[in-house]
Amino acid sequence: MKINIFIFLGLLLSACITSPTSVPTVTASAPFVLKSADNPYAPKTEDANLQIGGVELTSLNLSEQVENTPVRVELRFTGSLPRACNELRIDVGTPNDEYQILVTVYSLVDIKIECENVFQQFEASVLLGVYSAGRYTVWVNGGLVGDFVTY
Repeated sequence: MKINIFIFLGLLLSACITSPTSVPTVTASAPFVLKSADNPYAPKTEDANLQIGGVELTSLNLSEQVENTPVRVELRFTGSLPRACNELRIDVGTPNDEYQILVTVYSLVDIKIECENVFQQFEASVLLGVYSAGRYTVWVNGGLVGDFVTY
């Protein structure tokens, strides 16, 4: 009889204990572009007829432009193109799930045109877009340039 009472009390007390529930975890949303980059060197549709060439980058600089509202980030390049006829292209990708902005810098040339093999110096800049909140890293041709935070 005493055992039945202990079993009954044990079941009664266990019914009062709350079972643990899973706590929802906060997940970061995927980054997205609010405003595209201002890029005069963006790839064009007529580029399909040209041959991809190299580019020598000598300096890369990432800086905030506080005179813009909202604050924007500018990416500056200096370097040289392999020939005087090469055209500079800068392809700014959209942020991936790891908040990385991948930038590809290259040149294009029409191989049908005769051109001197003389290095052509250049300075260029691209005003990056406005992005959703997060910490972004900027990579140019596979190398890390820097990072910035948007709120």
